Amino acid sequence: MKIAVPMFMREKDRKVLEEAAPGAEFCYGKDLDTLQGAEVIIGNVAPKKLAGLAGLKWVQLNSAGADAYCKPGILDSSVQLTNCTGAYGQALSEHMLALTLSLQKKLYLYHRNQLQHQWKDEGEVTSLEGATVVVVGFGDIGRSYGRLCRLLGAHVIGIRRHRGEIPTEADQMGTLEDLPGFLGQADVVASVLPGTPETTHLYDAGMFQAMKPGAFFINCGRGNAVVQEDLARALSEGHLAGAALDVTDPEPLPADCPLWDVPNLLITPHISGDHHLPQTWDKAVAIAARNLKHYLAGEPLENVVDRKTGYKKSV
Repeated sequence: MKIAVPMFMREKDRKVLEEAAPGAEFCYGKDLDTLQGAEVIIGNVAPKKLAGLAGLKWVQLNSAGADAYCKPGILDSSVQLTNCTGAYGQALSEHMLALTLSLQKKLYLYHRNQLQHQWKDEGEVTSLEGATVVVVGFGDIGRSYGRLCRLLGAHVIGIRRHRGEIPTEADQMGTLEDLPGFLGQADVVASVLPGTPETTHLYDAGMFQAMKPGAFFINCGRGNAVVQEDLARALSEGHLAGAALDVTDPEPLPADCPLWDVPNLLITPHISGDHHLPQTWDKAVAIAARNLKHYLAGEPLENVVDRKTGYKKSV
């Protein structure tokens, strides 16, 4: 059995995978020659490279996002698709918390002042203690962020696809249908939604106007969830106190894009996940290795993706 691994690999990672499938032929790299003839692919490649690969039976992504692989013509319906849900909660939630506190405490303004050699008081700040935080997309990442916010005294409202029990990381729960009603209460709105037709341009002028004056907006999900011109207007007109984006549309954000110069906007270049935090990669490799053992034993795989939604299938 040939297993192609385009996923970023350290020596210790190769050992973990190869011990999970002794006797298998492992090939590392993203070129088409490496992918050709593989029964299993572990890691993300350009989706178009997967179209028409003969003999492919399973793709294990090293990302939580799977929307690009669910489009028609990419993978045959017979090919199993799994993602890396569970690997990114720590990294993204900590990045989101850092963005939240930087906005609330105006650290980005003080950094700007430092670069300009200015000793300047930027005035009143806000706190997570007693704040209402709406987390849109309450999966592994959203729940991790919600837990951190609750530990700092926030009232957390989670938004997910289906109604159900309230998890320990939230005080209230709702669905996307309930979101407009919660926006007026929120001091912070944090989005970690995947890219789907229902989430594309979800955050438009109406959504931003429905938010509480002086609120903060954070997006670490997909850039196309935001109408960026509408966000820029809400910031420039002072309706929102600040925003932070780790994702944009397009990526990379062009150097001449007006978004760079919008007041009170923090931009990071889609780096909250990936393998910047070593623990993230440890978890991603562990998920792949466990699934490899399941696959070889003919057992159900973890993190199977629902092709219609791009999400991990609900248990």
